[in-house]
Amino acid sequence: MKIILDYRERNSGIKKELIKQGIEVIEKQLVYADFIIKTKDLNKNILTVGVEKKTINDFLNSIIDKRLINQIIGLKKNFDIPLLVIEGTENIYEVRNFHPNSIRGMLASIAIDFQTPILYTRNHRDTANLLAIIAKRLEKPRSLPSLLKKRRPLTLRQQQEFLVETLPGIGPQISRNLLKKFGTIKSFVNAPEEELMQAEKIGKIKASQIKKVLEEKYEDL
Repeated sequence: MKIILDYRERNSGIKKELIKQGIEVIEKQLVYADFIIKTKDLNKNILTVGVEKKTINDFLNSIIDKRLINQIIGLKKNFDIPLLVIEGTENIYEVRNFHPNSIRGMLASIAIDFQTPILYTRNHRDTANLLAIIAKRLEKPRSLPSLLKKRRPLTLRQQQEFLVETLPGIGPQISRNLLKKFGTIKSFVNAPEEELMQAEKIGKIKASQIKKVLEEKYEDL
């Protein structure tokens, strides 16, 4: 694993932190980007990431002198993946006498108009850790992370309660009450409307709606 670092970043502390993690750091004079990293996507394609790193103050200054957009355009033209890293813990809207919407507008333009991701880090160590993670993707198997929490299979009791809860006006507590009263889902489904009305919190209207769902013929549109 190696990361190319612009020589102007040699004193930021990031180089030292990357070397600690076993990453080879090559210093060069870079025209575009502060860091260049090889990485891999989910299809195992090798991609080059160009990273522009800015402290919060530098980010705001680059809005004023209009450097920022030119730098983002340079990233887009020269790398497979452009990335902007904003480093610092200060409130970006309170550091300088900027109208908040000016900052929001620039962030929106970078993310949407130039389709460049923006990531935030706390300090040089955090930035180094982020760069290391990007570089290490090259050597690790890649798969799409699941955003869905893996759930244990429902127990029989939970399945029964869930099934009854799908009926009109039935919540978890009423579902449990009905199952306690009738014993099985079959007995509940076969119960006449008058008997349903005797259950706790089941009135005439709710009993009628339940029987309608259970007994009316399905019509295919």
